Amino acid sequence: MRLMPTDAGTRFYTSPAHACSYLAGREAVTVFLDPDYPRDRRLYTLLSHNGFRRSGQHIYRPCCPTCDACTPVRVRVADFHPRRSQRRAWQKNRNLRVENCGPSFRQEHFELYQRYLVSRHRGGGMDDPSPQQYMDFLTSAWCETDFWEFCLGKKLLAVAVLDRLDDGLSAVYTFFDPDYAQRSLGVFTVLWSMQEARRQGFHWLYLGYWIPSSPKMRYKYEYQPQEHFRHGRWVAPEHSG
Repeated sequence: MRLMPTDAGTRFYTSPAHACSYLAGREAVTVFLDPDYPRDRRLYTLLSHNGFRRSGQHIYRPCCPTCDACTPVRVRVADFHPRRSQRRAWQKNRNLRVENCGPSFRQEHFELYQRYLVSRHRGGGMDDPSPQQYMDFLTSAWCETDFWEFCLGKKLLAVAVLDRLDDGLSAVYTFFDPDYAQRSLGVFTVLWSMQEARRQGFHWLYLGYWIPSSPKMRYKYEYQPQEHFRHGRWVAPEHSG
């Protein structure tokens, strides 16, 4: 695995092979930054430039010896122009109130998260989390994370969890009310996150990993123009707008 230079003494560890969460019948290997190494926004940004993501306290990246399907994606927010379907999703949700709650536990958020997992990921090992597991997954003591809630009047419809990097926002996770599918809340929260990245003066929204053959991941390609991290550098995909 090729990495840009980091501080002297930075260490990485690889996991044992395990079943891939996205492609049936395949094994995956993950590389992690040493959890005891001091982490901050600068290092997190540098590793994001090399295709890494955050999950809880950990910074990681797939490093599978026989597969490179997981492609890190970031969107150039200043150049983004929504498609017709995305404009419709934006219009449907313009009446939502958006508020920054900070990375703190809220029972209302947790209950929505539980309902979302049951609806979208039943039987996947995530659909019965404890409050501690929920917070361990979404937050970290060393990074700058915001919980943005989207409300219709007093009713909570969605929560987007975003990390702040030096040059962009990183979309950690989003969950929303499955009873409001007609609002296209997943689309709207991505569009809103790009608007927020522009408002804060950032260049990028990091969307995590895209796998072309995974139905769960295909939506990420709908946000253009974007760059993909391939073979040690960020490049524009051949058909990126």
